[in-house]
Amino acid sequence: MKEYHRIIFVTESGTCRAPMAAGILAEYRLIKPVEILTRGLIVLFPEPLNQKAEAVLISNGINMSGYMSVQLQEDDFTDDTLVLVMEHVQREKVLEKYENARPQNVFILTELVGDELEIIDPYGGTLQAYGLCYETMRKTIRKLVNLLNEGEEENV
Repeated sequence: MKEYHRIIFVTESGTCRAPMAAGILAEYRLIKPVEILTRGLIVLFPEPLNQKAEAVLISNGINMSGYMSVQLQEDDFTDDTLVLVMEHVQREKVLEKYENARPQNVFILTELVGDELEIIDPYGGTLQAYGLCYETMRKTIRKLVNLLNEGEEENV
């Protein structure tokens, strides 16, 4: 896999799956340092982390206190930035809306790691739905870590 210095997780509002993914990835040791960010496709004003997503993260030892959503911008796209979305529709929106977005740098997270299904948005669901999203995301992020560390001498 190409070497990236930044990874940006992008979802609709940037208040649930993107920060969950970023929080999970930050828990792993990457051989090469990477800046981990989150963005939303539609952020009219900064919003805090979804309460149920935050509860699930806290129960798994991940603290995202002070988190606020941020709008995706043209200058977020650079050659050494990997942009990861959760759904096909989001990838299409990113590639259509942002001139600097390149197909070789914008991927659906699950497709990149070889999984078939997208990570379902738990928004509006039960706390258990958020927990299931977290567990699914954790398995997918583990595969991402293996990809990012691939070819390196050490293992995660």
